[in-house]
Amino acid sequence: MTDECDAVVVGSGPNGLAAAITLARAGCSVLVCEANATIGGGARSAELTLPGFLHDVCSAVHPLAAGSPFFKTLPLERVGLEWIQPGIPLAHPLDDGSAACLYRDVDLTAEQLPGDSRAYRWLMKSLARNWEKLANEFLQPMLHWPRHPIALARFGIPAICPTTFMAKSLFRHEPARVLFAGIAAHSFLPLEAAVSFAFALVLGIAGHAVGWPIPRGGSQQIANALAAYLHELGGQIQVNRRIENLDDLPKSRAILLDVSVWQFLRIAGERLPSRYRRRLESFRHAPGIFKIDYALNGPIPWKAEACRRAGTIHLGGSIDEIAAAERDVSRGKISERPFVLVAQQSLFDETRAPRGQHTLWAYCHVPFDCKIDMSERIESQIERFAPGFRDCILARHKMGAADLEKSNPNLAGGDINGGAANLTQLLARPVLSPTPYRTSLPSVYLCSASTPPGGGVHGMCGYHAARAALRDHFSVRKPA
Repeated sequence: MTDECDAVVVGSGPNGLAAAITLARAGCSVLVCEANATIGGGARSAELTLPGFLHDVCSAVHPLAAGSPFFKTLPLERVGLEWIQPGIPLAHPLDDGSAACLYRDVDLTAEQLPGDSRAYRWLMKSLARNWEKLANEFLQPMLHWPRHPIALARFGIPAICPTTFMAKSLFRHEPARVLFAGIAAHSFLPLEAAVSFAFALVLGIAGHAVGWPIPRGGSQQIANALAAYLHELGGQIQVNRRIENLDDLPKSRAILLDVSVWQFLRIAGERLPSRYRRRLESFRHAPGIFKIDYALNGPIPWKAEACRRAGTIHLGGSIDEIAAAERDVSRGKISERPFVLVAQQSLFDETRAPRGQHTLWAYCHVPFDCKIDMSERIESQIERFAPGFRDCILARHKMGAADLEKSNPNLAGGDINGGAANLTQLLARPVLSPTPYRTSLPSVYLCSASTPPGGGVHGMCGYHAARAALRDHFSVRKPA
C-alpha cells in the first residue's frame, strides 16, 4: 500500500480518472482510491438481469464523452475504447405512429421537420459547426473570460431562455417542439425554467457534431480505457478502499475528491470553516431517477419504424405533456405519465445480449429520494408507443433511490447529476468562484459532478480541478 505520493484521488468515476491522468501527465505520482470492487462510478456495466445480458449500471449514451475536449487529447481508442454510432442517434415517437428524429446531419434532421426546416437550420447549423469552440466554453466554470465571445453569444442568448418559450416561439409544429423538449428534459429542470433550453442546445448540437454514441462492450469500457492509460502513466488504483475521513488517506501534497458535496461534508468532518460549510449545506439536490434494465426475447415492437433504428428513444408525447411531467417532479409529485428515457444498445452492439435477444435501459425522473416503484408507469409509456412490449420481457432489474445510493454513494436520493443544474447552481457550483474546485482546505479539491460543468461523462470536472491543483502545488501553469 502506498504510504506517500504527490496526489491522491478519491473515486474512480470518469472525473476522478480524468483528474488522475491530468496529474500523472504532468509528472506527479498519483493514487486513486475506489470504495467499490470495480472502477467506473457512473460508467460501469454488469449482468444485472440474466447471464449473458450486459447492462449499463448508470450512464449509457455518451455525446459529451465523444465530444469532450479533454478525452479527445487521450489515446482511448488505442487502449480499448470503441465508439458505436447508431444510424439514428435519437428518436421521439408521437401518438400518431410517426417520430421526430435527430440525425447526425443537420439538413437531414431539418428535412424531417416539415414547416420548421428553415428555423431548425437557422438555429442549429452554425452552432454545430462551432462545436469545438463552444465545448471549450461551456464545459468549464461559467465565470471565465471567453476565448470565443461571438460563438458563445450566438449560443448563450437562446440558451438562457426557458424551453417552452423557445420551442413554441421558434417552431410551429409539434415534431420540432417535442424534439427539443425531450432533449431539454435531460436537465432535470422544469421546461419553464431559465437555462433549460441550454441543455437542449448542448446535447442537440453534440448529436450533430459527434453523435450520441455507445461504447462497445458497455460504459465500463470508458472507465477501463481511462484506467489503462493511467496505468501507462504510472498511476495506481486501489479498489475496495473506502475513505470515511481525510485521515484515512496516505500523505500527499494534494487531495482530489470525486465525491458529491454531501459526501465531502461527511468526509471532511469538522475541518471545514462554518461559513464554507453553510454554503455547501445550502447546495440543492436535483430530482432523482427510477431505473429499470430489461432482458428481452427480441427487439422492441415500436410503432414508428425510425425507433427501430435509433440508439436513444424519448417517450413523453407532446411538449405540453413533457412539461407537465417535469413540472410535477420539480414540485415533489409523481407523474402518472412520466417522461421516460430509453436506450437500446444491443441493437448495435452484439456483446450486450445472447444472439437474437436484447437489453433495454430505461429510467424516468422522480422527486428526490422517491420510494415509489415506477415500473408500471414506465412500462405503460413504452407500451403506448410499442404495443406488445410486455410480451418481450424475460427479466427486470429495478433501481430506486436506495439502490442507486448503495451502488454509488454519489447518487444519494437518486440524484445522478451531483446537484440541481438551475441557473444559480450553474453559476455557483458549489460556490461562486472562478475556481470552484478549490475548497476551504488548502490542499483539498472537489472534482465531481458537483463542480462545473456538472453531470455527464466528460471528465472535465476532474481535468479542471487537477489543473487548479497543479497550479497551486506543483508550479505547473499549463499541463500537457
